[in-house]
Amino acid sequence: MSSPQSFKRVNRESTAGLITRQLREAIMYGRLSPGAQLSEANLAAEFGVSRGPLREATQRLVQEGLVRAEPNRGLFVKELDEHEIRDLYAARIAIETAAGRTIIRQHRQTAIAQLRDAYQTMQQAAEDGTLDRLSDADLHFHEVLVDSAGSARLQRMHQTLMVETRMCLTALQGTYRDPEDQVAEHRRIAEAIAAGDSAGLVDAIEEHMQEALDRLVPGTRSAGASAQV
Repeated sequence: MSSPQSFKRVNRESTAGLITRQLREAIMYGRLSPGAQLSEANLAAEFGVSRGPLREATQRLVQEGLVRAEPNRGLFVKELDEHEIRDLYAARIAIETAAGRTIIRQHRQTAIAQLRDAYQTMQQAAEDGTLDRLSDADLHFHEVLVDSAGSARLQRMHQTLMVETRMCLTALQGTYRDPEDQVAEHRRIAEAIAAGDSAGLVDAIEEHMQEALDRLVPGTRSAGASAQV
C-alpha cells in the first residue's frame, strides 16, 4: 500500500511570493509603467533581498504574461497593444453579459442591492475626485456583477482578466471630463438588471465596453462601423 503524498507545512507567504504580489500590484496600478525595464540589481536592493527570490518572482510574472523576457536585453513590463485590448474587452463582454443574464434569471433580488452599493461607492469616489479609488471601485463593480451570477467558472474566467483590466483602468484615468459619466455607465447596467431587462443589459454592457475602447484605442468605433458596411 502506497503512503499518502506528504507536503511541507506552509505557515506564511514565501519571500518570492511577497515580491511577486508587490510587483504585480505595481504593474496593475501603473507604478511600473508598460514597457519599463526591470533591473534585477535595483529591485533586489529595493526589496532588500538576494537575486534568487527576485528571479523566482519575475519568472512567475513572465508565466502570468505581465512581464516579458527578451534575450540579451532583460525583463520588461508588458505593454497591451491594440489587438490585446480589443481581445480583452471582447472577452469581458462575453463573460459579463452571460453573468448578467444569469442574474436576471436566477439571482436578481440578491444582486440588485450589491450592485447598487458598488456603484454608490463609485459615486463617492467620483465626488471626491480620487481617481485611483474610482478605478478600484469600477473594478469592484464588475467583480460583484460576475460573482453575483453564482457561477464558479465565470468567476475563474473573469479573474484571469483582472490584472489587465486594472491596467486599462489606470490608462483610462482622467479621460472622462466628468467622472460622473463613468459612474452613469455602471448605473445603467445595474438598472437594467433591476428591471429584468436582458436586452437593455446587453446594450448597457456593450456600450460601456465600447466607450472604454474608444478612449483606449481611438478610432475603434468608426473602424467597427466601417467593417459592418
